[in-house]
Amino acid sequence: MTPAARLQAAIELLDEVTASARDEGPPADAIVTRYFKHRRYAGSKDRRAVRELVFRAIRTSAERPVSGRAAMLGLVGNDPEVTRLFGEPRGPDPLRAGEEMAVAGFVPNWLQPELSSLVGNDEWPALLERAPVDLRVNIVRASRDGLLAQFADAAPCPLSPWGIRLPPDSRIDDHLAFKAGLIEVQDEGSQLMAMACEPGRDARVLDLCAGAGGKSLALAAAAPRSTILACDSNRLRLSKLAPRAERAGALIETRLINPPRELDDLADWREAADIVLVDAPCSGSGTWRRNPEGRWRLTPDRLDRVVALQERLLSIASELVRPGGRLVYAVCSLLSREGAGQIDRFLRDRSSWISEEASIHGGRLDGQGRLFTPGHDRTDGFFVARLRRPC
Repeated sequence: MTPAARLQAAIELLDEVTASARDEGPPADAIVTRYFKHRRYAGSKDRRAVRELVFRAIRTSAERPVSGRAAMLGLVGNDPEVTRLFGEPRGPDPLRAGEEMAVAGFVPNWLQPELSSLVGNDEWPALLERAPVDLRVNIVRASRDGLLAQFADAAPCPLSPWGIRLPPDSRIDDHLAFKAGLIEVQDEGSQLMAMACEPGRDARVLDLCAGAGGKSLALAAAAPRSTILACDSNRLRLSKLAPRAERAGALIETRLINPPRELDDLADWREAADIVLVDAPCSGSGTWRRNPEGRWRLTPDRLDRVVALQERLLSIASELVRPGGRLVYAVCSLLSREGAGQIDRFLRDRSSWISEEASIHGGRLDGQGRLFTPGHDRTDGFFVARLRRPC
Protein backbone atom coordinates (compact mmCIF):
# COMPACT_ATOMS: atom_id res chain seq x y z
CA MET A 1 0.00 0.00 0.00
CA THR A 2 1.19 3.51 -0.75
CA PRO A 3 1.19 6.11 2.04
CA ALA A 4 -1.88 7.72 0.43
CA ALA A 5 -3.68 4.36 0.31
CA ARG A 6 -2.88 3.78 3.99
CA LEU A 7 -4.37 7.16 4.83
CA GLN A 8 -7.54 6.37 2.86
CA ALA A 9 -7.83 2.99 4.61
CA ALA A 10 -7.53 4.71 8.01
CA ILE A 11 -10.31 7.14 7.05
CA GLU A 12 -12.56 4.26 5.96
CA LEU A 13 -11.92 2.49 9.24
CA LEU A 14 -12.63 5.66 11.22
CA ASP A 15 -15.96 5.97 9.41
CA GLU A 16 -16.84 2.49 10.69
CA VAL A 17 -15.59 3.24 14.22
CA THR A 18 -17.58 6.46 14.53
CA ALA A 19 -20.75 4.73 13.28
CA SER A 20 -20.19 1.79 15.63
CA ALA A 21 -19.65 4.12 18.59
CA ARG A 22 -22.91 5.91 17.77
CA ASP A 23 -24.89 2.67 17.38
CA GLU A 24 -23.23 0.70 20.23
CA GLY A 25 -21.63 -1.70 17.77
CA PRO A 26 -18.30 -3.59 17.88
CA PRO A 27 -15.19 -1.96 19.38
CA ALA A 28 -12.47 -0.37 17.25
CA ASP A 29 -10.07 -3.30 17.71
CA ALA A 30 -12.60 -5.73 16.26
CA ILE A 31 -13.40 -3.39 13.37
CA VAL A 32 -9.72 -3.06 12.41
CA THR A 33 -9.18 -6.83 12.62
CA ARG A 34 -12.22 -7.53 10.44
CA TYR A 35 -11.18 -4.88 7.90
CA PHE A 36 -7.83 -6.51 7.20
CA LYS A 37 -9.23 -10.02 7.29
CA HIS A 38 -10.87 -9.20 3.95
CA ARG A 39 -7.81 -7.39 2.55
CA ARG A 40 -5.10 -10.02 2.48
CA TYR A 41 -3.00 -7.91 0.13
CA ALA A 42 -2.11 -5.58 3.00
CA GLY A 43 1.23 -6.54 4.52
CA SER A 44 2.16 -6.39 8.20
CA LYS A 45 3.77 -2.94 7.80
CA ASP A 46 0.62 -1.66 6.10
CA ARG A 47 -1.62 -3.03 8.85
CA ARG A 48 0.58 -1.59 11.58
CA ALA A 49 0.74 1.84 9.93
CA VAL A 50 -3.01 2.03 9.32
CA ARG A 51 -3.83 0.85 12.82
CA GLU A 52 -1.48 3.47 14.27
CA LEU A 53 -3.20 6.22 12.27
CA VAL A 54 -6.65 5.05 13.37
CA PHE A 55 -5.87 4.97 17.07
CA ARG A 56 -3.91 8.21 17.01
CA ALA A 57 -6.97 9.88 15.50
CA ILE A 58 -9.27 8.32 18.11
CA ARG A 59 -7.04 9.50 20.95
CA THR A 60 -6.87 13.00 19.51
CA SER A 61 -10.59 13.79 19.62
CA ALA A 62 -12.65 13.72 22.82
CA GLU A 63 -15.95 14.24 21.00
CA ARG A 64 -17.22 11.79 18.39
CA PRO A 65 -16.35 13.27 14.97
CA VAL A 66 -18.92 13.64 12.23
CA SER A 67 -16.90 11.35 9.96
CA GLY A 68 -13.67 9.45 9.61
CA ARG A 69 -12.32 12.19 7.36
CA ALA A 70 -13.03 14.82 10.02
CA ALA A 71 -11.25 12.63 12.59
CA MET A 72 -8.19 12.32 10.35
CA LEU A 73 -8.13 16.03 9.55
CA GLY A 74 -8.14 16.73 13.28
CA LEU A 75 -5.14 14.45 13.67
CA VAL A 76 -2.96 15.63 10.79
CA GLY A 77 -3.69 19.33 11.34
CA ASN A 78 -0.93 21.29 9.67
CA ASP A 79 1.36 18.30 9.03
CA PRO A 80 2.56 18.98 5.47
CA GLU A 81 3.88 15.43 4.97
CA VAL A 82 0.38 13.97 5.48
CA THR A 83 -1.54 16.89 4.00
CA ARG A 84 0.07 16.34 0.61
CA LEU A 85 -1.37 12.80 0.48
CA PHE A 86 -4.89 14.19 0.08
CA GLY A 87 -5.67 14.06 -3.63
CA GLU A 88 -2.95 11.55 -4.52
CA PRO A 89 -3.86 8.32 -6.43
CA ARG A 90 -5.57 5.76 -4.13
CA GLY A 91 -5.63 8.40 -1.41
CA PRO A 92 -8.44 10.52 0.04
CA ASP A 93 -10.12 13.26 -1.97
CA PRO A 94 -8.31 16.61 -2.16
CA LEU A 95 -8.69 19.01 0.74
CA ARG A 96 -11.53 21.52 0.50
CA ALA A 97 -11.66 24.97 2.06
CA GLY A 98 -13.73 25.13 5.24
CA GLU A 99 -13.90 21.35 5.82
CA GLU A 100 -15.06 20.30 9.27
CA MET A 101 -12.37 18.69 11.37
CA ALA A 102 -12.34 17.10 14.80
CA VAL A 103 -11.20 19.30 17.68
CA ALA A 104 -8.40 17.95 19.84
CA GLY A 105 -9.30 17.19 23.44
CA PHE A 106 -9.05 14.65 26.24
CA VAL A 107 -12.45 14.63 27.98
CA PRO A 108 -15.82 15.35 26.29
CA ASN A 109 -17.09 18.77 27.32
CA TRP A 110 -20.35 17.47 28.76
CA LEU A 111 -18.50 14.95 30.93
CA GLN A 112 -15.95 17.26 32.53
CA PRO A 113 -18.25 18.34 35.42
CA GLU A 114 -18.89 14.64 36.19
CA LEU A 115 -15.23 13.89 36.92
CA SER A 116 -14.10 13.44 40.48
CA SER A 117 -12.54 16.63 41.85
CA LEU A 118 -9.33 14.61 42.30
CA VAL A 119 -8.88 14.33 38.52
CA GLY A 120 -7.56 17.77 37.62
CA ASN A 121 -6.92 18.74 34.01
CA ASP A 122 -3.19 18.22 34.59
CA GLU A 123 -4.02 14.49 34.74
CA TRP A 124 -6.12 14.39 31.60
CA PRO A 125 -3.27 13.54 29.16
CA ALA A 126 -2.54 10.36 31.17
CA LEU A 127 -6.09 9.14 30.53
CA LEU A 128 -5.16 8.58 26.86
CA GLU A 129 -1.58 7.33 27.17
CA ARG A 130 -0.91 3.85 25.83
CA ALA A 131 -1.33 1.40 28.67
CA PRO A 132 1.27 -1.18 29.67
CA VAL A 133 0.49 -4.89 29.75
CA ASP A 134 0.11 -5.98 33.37
CA LEU A 135 0.26 -9.64 34.40
CA ARG A 136 -1.04 -11.22 37.59
CA VAL A 137 1.07 -14.07 38.92
CA ASN A 138 -0.93 -17.12 40.03
CA ILE A 139 0.58 -17.15 43.52
CA VAL A 140 -0.70 -20.67 44.22
CA ARG A 141 1.67 -22.00 41.56
CA ALA A 142 4.47 -19.48 41.17
CA SER A 143 6.22 -16.45 42.67
CA ARG A 144 6.64 -13.08 41.05
CA ASP A 145 10.40 -13.08 41.61
CA GLY A 146 10.65 -16.48 39.96
CA LEU A 147 8.80 -15.30 36.84
CA LEU A 148 10.26 -11.82 36.32
CA ALA A 149 13.35 -13.13 34.57
CA GLN A 150 11.23 -14.98 32.01
CA PHE A 151 9.96 -11.76 30.42
CA ALA A 152 11.95 -9.17 28.51
CA ASP A 153 11.70 -5.60 29.79
CA ALA A 154 9.60 -6.72 32.78
CA ALA A 155 9.30 -4.88 36.08
CA PRO A 156 7.32 -5.50 39.26
CA CYS A 157 4.05 -3.59 39.46
CA PRO A 158 4.56 -0.93 42.16
CA LEU A 159 1.28 -1.43 44.05
CA SER A 160 0.26 -5.08 43.62
CA PRO A 161 2.57 -7.78 45.01
CA TRP A 162 1.07 -10.12 42.40
CA GLY A 163 1.82 -7.91 39.39
CA ILE A 164 4.40 -7.84 36.58
CA ARG A 165 4.45 -4.91 34.13
CA LEU A 166 5.44 -5.25 30.47
CA PRO A 167 5.65 -2.62 27.70
CA PRO A 168 2.50 -1.75 25.71
CA ASP A 169 1.44 -4.28 23.06
CA SER A 170 3.47 -7.14 24.59
CA ARG A 171 2.10 -10.53 23.53
CA ILE A 172 2.04 -13.34 26.09
CA ASP A 173 -0.63 -15.77 24.82
CA ASP A 174 2.05 -18.10 23.42
CA HIS A 175 4.33 -17.80 26.47
CA LEU A 176 4.92 -21.03 28.39
CA ALA A 177 4.03 -19.37 31.71
CA PHE A 178 0.64 -18.34 30.32
CA LYS A 179 -0.07 -21.80 28.88
CA ALA A 180 0.86 -23.36 32.23
CA GLY A 181 -1.59 -21.14 34.13
CA LEU A 182 1.14 -19.26 36.00
CA ILE A 183 0.01 -15.81 34.82
CA GLU A 184 -3.06 -13.95 33.60
CA VAL A 185 -3.28 -10.61 31.84
CA GLN A 186 -4.86 -8.27 34.37
CA ASP A 187 -4.35 -4.56 34.95
CA GLU A 188 -2.80 -3.75 38.31
CA GLY A 189 -5.98 -1.84 39.20
CA SER A 190 -8.12 -4.95 38.80
CA GLN A 191 -5.66 -6.87 40.96
CA LEU A 192 -6.07 -4.26 43.68
CA MET A 193 -9.87 -4.57 43.49
CA ALA A 194 -9.55 -8.27 44.30
CA MET A 195 -7.03 -7.57 47.06
CA ALA A 196 -9.51 -5.16 48.67
CA CYS A 197 -11.82 -8.12 49.37
CA GLU A 198 -9.28 -9.79 51.71
CA PRO A 199 -11.02 -13.17 51.76
CA GLY A 200 -10.41 -15.30 54.83
CA ARG A 201 -9.19 -18.89 54.85
CA ASP A 202 -12.58 -20.56 54.30
CA ALA A 203 -14.61 -17.59 53.08
CA ARG A 204 -17.76 -17.78 50.99
CA VAL A 205 -17.21 -15.23 48.21
CA LEU A 206 -19.74 -14.15 45.60
CA ASP A 207 -18.55 -12.23 42.53
CA LEU A 208 -21.83 -10.69 41.38
CA CYS A 209 -20.69 -9.20 38.03
CA ALA A 210 -17.92 -11.65 37.20
CA GLY A 211 -17.78 -11.26 33.43
CA ALA A 212 -15.02 -13.55 32.18
CA GLY A 213 -13.87 -14.07 35.77
CA GLY A 214 -10.58 -12.18 36.09
CA LYS A 215 -11.22 -11.12 39.68
CA SER A 216 -12.70 -14.50 40.63
CA LEU A 217 -9.44 -16.07 39.48
CA ALA A 218 -7.43 -13.59 41.54
CA LEU A 219 -9.57 -14.33 44.60
CA ALA A 220 -9.18 -18.09 44.10
CA ALA A 221 -5.39 -17.69 44.02
CA ALA A 222 -5.40 -15.46 47.12
CA ALA A 223 -7.63 -17.81 49.13
CA PRO A 224 -7.54 -21.29 47.55
CA ARG A 225 -9.69 -22.84 50.31
CA SER A 226 -12.51 -20.35 49.84
CA THR A 227 -15.80 -21.12 48.11
CA ILE A 228 -16.17 -18.77 45.15
CA LEU A 229 -19.29 -18.28 43.07
CA ALA A 230 -18.89 -16.24 39.87
CA CYS A 231 -22.15 -14.83 38.49
CA ASP A 232 -23.10 -12.87 35.43
CA SER A 233 -26.14 -12.23 33.27
CA ASN A 234 -24.14 -12.65 30.04
CA ARG A 235 -23.75 -16.32 29.14
CA LEU A 236 -20.98 -15.74 26.59
CA ARG A 237 -18.78 -13.73 28.97
CA LEU A 238 -19.28 -16.19 31.82
CA SER A 239 -18.48 -19.18 29.60
CA LYS A 240 -14.92 -17.88 29.19
CA LEU A 241 -14.17 -18.49 32.88
CA ALA A 242 -14.18 -22.31 32.86
CA PRO A 243 -11.15 -22.79 30.57
CA ARG A 244 -9.26 -20.04 32.38
CA ALA A 245 -10.00 -21.64 35.76
CA GLU A 246 -8.90 -25.04 34.46
CA ARG A 247 -5.63 -23.60 33.19
CA ALA A 248 -5.03 -21.88 36.56
CA GLY A 249 -6.06 -24.92 38.63
CA ALA A 250 -8.78 -22.88 40.36
CA LEU A 251 -12.05 -24.22 41.73
CA ILE A 252 -14.74 -21.67 40.89
CA GLU A 253 -18.45 -22.30 40.53
CA THR A 254 -20.32 -20.29 37.91
CA ARG A 255 -23.98 -19.34 37.76
CA LEU A 256 -25.95 -17.49 35.10
CA ILE A 257 -28.35 -15.00 36.67
CA ASN A 258 -31.34 -13.44 34.97
CA PRO A 259 -32.38 -9.83 35.57
CA PRO A 260 -34.56 -8.79 37.27
CA ARG A 261 -34.74 -12.09 39.20
CA GLU A 262 -31.17 -12.18 40.49
CA LEU A 263 -32.21 -12.66 44.12
CA ASP A 264 -34.40 -15.62 43.18
CA ASP A 265 -31.50 -17.16 41.27
CA LEU A 266 -29.25 -16.65 44.30
CA ALA A 267 -31.74 -17.64 47.01
CA ASP A 268 -29.28 -20.14 48.53
CA TRP A 269 -26.74 -17.32 49.04
CA ARG A 270 -29.12 -14.84 50.63
CA GLU A 271 -27.50 -13.42 53.79
CA ALA A 272 -24.87 -16.17 53.47
CA ALA A 273 -21.86 -14.57 51.75
CA ASP A 274 -18.82 -13.49 53.73
CA ILE A 275 -17.87 -11.22 50.84
CA VAL A 276 -19.84 -9.93 47.87
CA LEU A 277 -17.80 -8.21 45.17
CA VAL A 278 -19.72 -5.85 42.89
CA ASP A 279 -17.47 -4.85 39.99
CA ALA A 280 -20.36 -3.02 38.39
CA PRO A 281 -20.96 -2.07 34.75
CA CYS A 282 -19.96 1.56 34.36
CA SER A 283 -18.95 4.35 32.00
CA GLY A 284 -15.51 2.81 31.49
CA SER A 285 -13.95 6.26 31.86
CA GLY A 286 -11.05 4.70 33.75
CA THR A 287 -10.09 2.51 30.79
CA TRP A 288 -9.89 5.11 28.02
CA ARG A 289 -6.17 4.50 27.60
CA ARG A 290 -7.09 0.96 26.47
CA ASN A 291 -10.39 1.84 24.77
CA PRO A 292 -10.10 5.48 23.69
CA GLU A 293 -13.25 5.34 21.55
CA GLY A 294 -15.16 4.74 24.79
CA ARG A 295 -15.38 8.55 25.01
CA TRP A 296 -17.32 8.50 21.73
CA ARG A 297 -19.75 5.86 23.00
CA LEU A 298 -20.73 7.47 26.27
CA THR A 299 -23.82 9.71 26.31
CA PRO A 300 -25.74 11.36 29.16
CA ASP A 301 -28.54 8.82 28.70
CA ARG A 302 -26.18 5.87 28.83
CA LEU A 303 -24.51 7.26 31.95
CA ASP A 304 -27.88 7.65 33.65
CA ARG A 305 -28.68 4.01 32.81
CA VAL A 306 -25.47 2.57 34.25
CA VAL A 307 -25.78 4.69 37.41
CA ALA A 308 -29.29 3.28 37.94
CA LEU A 309 -28.00 -0.25 37.33
CA GLN A 310 -25.17 0.23 39.84
CA GLU A 311 -27.69 1.33 42.46
CA ARG A 312 -29.81 -1.78 41.82
CA LEU A 313 -26.80 -4.11 41.97
CA LEU A 314 -25.69 -2.61 45.28
CA SER A 315 -29.18 -3.20 46.66
CA ILE A 316 -29.08 -6.84 45.52
CA ALA A 317 -25.61 -7.34 46.99
CA SER A 318 -26.68 -5.94 50.36
CA GLU A 319 -29.18 -8.78 50.71
CA LEU A 320 -26.58 -11.44 49.94
CA VAL A 321 -24.03 -10.37 52.57
CA ARG A 322 -24.29 -12.18 55.89
CA PRO A 323 -24.48 -10.12 59.11
CA GLY A 324 -20.92 -9.03 59.78
CA GLY A 325 -19.88 -9.73 56.20
CA ARG A 326 -18.40 -7.33 53.62
CA LEU A 327 -19.55 -5.73 50.41
CA VAL A 328 -16.80 -4.50 48.08
CA TYR A 329 -17.95 -2.11 45.36
CA ALA A 330 -15.72 -1.19 42.42
CA VAL A 331 -16.10 0.61 39.09
CA CYS A 332 -13.56 1.37 36.35
CA SER A 333 -14.70 4.97 36.42
CA LEU A 334 -13.40 8.41 37.35
CA LEU A 335 -16.89 9.92 37.64
CA SER A 336 -18.20 10.97 41.04
CA ARG A 337 -21.76 9.73 40.42
CA GLU A 338 -20.48 6.22 39.83
CA GLY A 339 -17.98 6.17 42.68
CA ALA A 340 -18.10 8.28 45.83
CA GLY A 341 -21.62 9.51 45.07
CA GLN A 342 -22.95 5.98 44.67
CA ILE A 343 -21.55 4.91 48.05
CA ASP A 344 -22.80 8.08 49.79
CA ARG A 345 -26.29 7.27 48.55
CA PHE A 346 -26.01 3.64 49.70
CA LEU A 347 -24.94 4.67 53.20
CA ARG A 348 -27.68 7.29 53.47
CA ASP A 349 -30.24 4.54 52.81
CA ARG A 350 -28.51 2.03 55.12
CA SER A 351 -27.08 4.07 57.94
CA SER A 352 -26.15 1.02 60.03
CA TRP A 353 -23.63 -0.22 57.45
CA ILE A 354 -19.99 0.65 58.22
CA SER A 355 -17.42 1.98 55.79
CA GLU A 356 -14.00 0.28 56.09
CA GLU A 357 -10.61 1.24 54.75
CA ALA A 358 -9.30 -1.45 52.41
CA SER A 359 -5.69 -2.39 53.09
CA ILE A 360 -4.36 -1.73 49.60
CA HIS A 361 -1.60 0.64 48.56
CA GLY A 362 -2.01 3.73 46.41
CA GLY A 363 -4.99 5.79 45.40
CA ARG A 364 -6.49 8.80 47.14
CA LEU A 365 -9.41 9.05 49.52
CA ASP A 366 -12.57 9.97 47.64
CA GLY A 367 -15.59 10.08 49.92
CA GLN A 368 -15.94 6.67 51.57
CA GLY A 369 -13.63 4.93 49.11
CA ARG A 370 -10.38 5.27 47.21
CA LEU A 371 -9.85 6.55 43.68
CA PHE A 372 -6.97 5.30 41.53
CA THR A 373 -6.07 7.18 38.35
CA PRO A 374 -3.63 6.67 35.47
CA GLY A 375 -1.92 9.99 36.22
CA HIS A 376 -1.49 9.42 39.96
CA ASP A 377 -1.14 5.64 40.23
CA ARG A 378 -0.22 4.42 36.70
CA THR A 379 -3.14 1.98 36.84
CA ASP A 380 -6.42 2.03 34.98
CA GLY A 381 -8.77 4.47 36.69
CA PHE A 382 -11.09 2.94 39.27
CA PHE A 383 -12.97 3.60 42.48
CA VAL A 384 -13.24 0.99 45.24
CA ALA A 385 -15.08 1.04 48.57
CA ARG A 386 -15.50 -1.62 51.24
CA LEU A 387 -18.55 -1.76 53.50
CA ARG A 388 -19.44 -4.02 56.40
CA ARG A 389 -22.95 -5.16 57.24
CA PRO A 390 -23.80 -4.81 60.94
CA CYS A 391 -24.08 -8.01 62.98
